[in-house]
Amino acid sequence: MKYNKIAVVMGGPSSEAKISRLTGMAVMEALKSKGHEVIPVELCRNTVVDDIKKSGCDVVFNAVHGRYGEDGILRAVMEMIDMPCTGSNVLASALTMNKAASKRIFLSAGISTPRTLFFKDTDAENIDIKAQVMEEFDFPVVVKAVDQGSSIGVVTVNNEEIFIKGMEEAFRYSKEIIIEEFIKGRELTVAVYGGKEKKAMPIIEIVAADGVYDYHNKYTKGCSKHIIPAPLSAELTEKIKQISVEACEITGCSGVARVDLILSEDNVPYVLEINTVPGMTETSLVPDAAGHAGIKFPELCEMMIDMID
Repeated sequence: MKYNKIAVVMGGPSSEAKISRLTGMAVMEALKSKGHEVIPVELCRNTVVDDIKKSGCDVVFNAVHGRYGEDGILRAVMEMIDMPCTGSNVLASALTMNKAASKRIFLSAGISTPRTLFFKDTDAENIDIKAQVMEEFDFPVVVKAVDQGSSIGVVTVNNEEIFIKGMEEAFRYSKEIIIEEFIKGRELTVAVYGGKEKKAMPIIEIVAADGVYDYHNKYTKGCSKHIIPAPLSAELTEKIKQISVEACEITGCSGVARVDLILSEDNVPYVLEINTVPGMTETSLVPDAAGHAGIKFPELCEMMIDMID
């Protein structure tokens, strides 16, 4: 590693700040165990540049989930002060953070993804959103705020009667939402790493205790099970890894990113979204996948710094 002092930036004002701090602390401990000098930096919009400069660091590890970190803003600010920063570049981060933007890219590139309708909060004044959805899809449908992570602002609507309530819940978190057809199947995730040449780590199948992989089950120990590698045929495993790498390539991701998918009952993989600042807590998926590939958590953290482009 060519860097001497590492600032781990975490927290901030986003709805995922609590999980970001857990990620940040886990990364700090991992890097310290490898003998690195590490400084924690809480993301404050007004002081983050000064705080990073005062830390004396020569590289930033971006552990900020959601707004200001995962959306490319922190990376943009760091580029302005010539500070190396982990993760994908500004454009890739912004595209993948916005589910509507990344969805349109998947569709244009022919990457398998659930059928989708796109709406803004002002649309409700001019059109009957529920009527459009009912014309396009059968229930259930999945309603998502476009710029949140950790399943925040994501609602599965099972019938017409609760559609408006589900839509209002998503609009609480974003001025734009997407509504997807519901794909019944198995939840999978694939960590993809590298720069120009990308590779996929072992596929993980996620099984939630109550069948719903929501915020609670993601971050509560024992509430979800990670099956590594996912029990799939060799042919299907290769197909899912390939589509995950293609999704990261078409959006320009680099470093380590995590692709979330649904495998339908007839074994068709559908890409849902890409996370460019994946969780790195004790219940997180990427460290599990890396461990199965023989990459220990401290080495994974070092790899993420070494892959800075």
